[in-house]
Amino acid sequence: MRVGRWISGVLLLAAFVAGTYADRAPRNAPIMMGGYRVLAGDFHIHSFPLSWSTLSPWGTVMEAQRQGLDVIAMTGHNDVWVAKVGRWFSRAAGGPTVLVGEEVVGPKYHMLALGIDHTVSWRQSAASAIAEIHAQGGVAIAAHPLARYWPAFDEEAMRGLDGAEVVHPIIYVRAKARREIPQFYARKPMTALGDSDYHGVGPMGLCRTYVFATDDSAGAVLQALREGHTVVYERDGRAYGDPELVSLAAQNGLFEKTGRAGPGRLVNVSGGCGIAGLLGWFVFGLGKGGVDKGKVLKCEGRKERPRRPAEKSKGFTTEGTEVETAGEVAEDPASQGSAAEAWRK
Repeated sequence: MRVGRWISGVLLLAAFVAGTYADRAPRNAPIMMGGYRVLAGDFHIHSFPLSWSTLSPWGTVMEAQRQGLDVIAMTGHNDVWVAKVGRWFSRAAGGPTVLVGEEVVGPKYHMLALGIDHTVSWRQSAASAIAEIHAQGGVAIAAHPLARYWPAFDEEAMRGLDGAEVVHPIIYVRAKARREIPQFYARKPMTALGDSDYHGVGPMGLCRTYVFATDDSAGAVLQALREGHTVVYERDGRAYGDPELVSLAAQNGLFEKTGRAGPGRLVNVSGGCGIAGLLGWFVFGLGKGGVDKGKVLKCEGRKERPRRPAEKSKGFTTEGTEVETAGEVAEDPASQGSAAEAWRK
């Protein structure tokens, strides 16, 4: 039993060490194509609190590193202060480039405001919101533009709109969205984005944007988004974006180079050791902490102490009639044996 418990403990420790080592954030080698620095980005990410997400701002930055993202935009629902916390942490920790953003969420449209400093009110038309975003030096992107949002994007709004999400997780689960989102993107030439709309569930960067920028600074990324220098892939390899950059990416195998790798050996080792250790601890760990068999047998051999029968006493009713009443008398330890003997007879 003791040896089994020791082995189980060692396996659990090995699972912990291997899992911790395997969870290190990868360091991506810079990708250069045609004089551009190619950056993997996700520009639609939510953090706790206020945006129905589970990760803190610093947890969001760390997860972006784990997923190999070079740049992210933290886009709270109608707020920017959480994104500013995330940007500060990423700069201090040497993380990815973080754009301060907002998802302007209203009943008629959803819009990503990237590279802004203060919130953009949702209580205005889409065209007015776009103008306010541009006044702050930001970029306006239509978020998951389903057909129910199309009426808000009138002719004036479409003239100012910089881009739209064309690849979004919703297209893989809803056939209607699979048709509507690419149709909106086809309304005019604009910047293509692929975003995960991350809320703490599912992998960040599941849908991502490849930005062709001069460097990895926030200013260079925003300028590339304004100029439409992006390439976006669906999971089957279908590409959207600037035609020349799509061709350049195909020639250099960008889709194949940036494919998501499966779990490494250390992840499998960690999982196997953890399962084996838990099973071993369950099997061998109960030997010492279980019930003492000797005590069980001793308890089974003990006879139940008999109860003393109730004794009758006399009393009187309110009319003065004598009656007998039953009542239990407290047992005297010295008389327990005789009482039990009398009861058996």
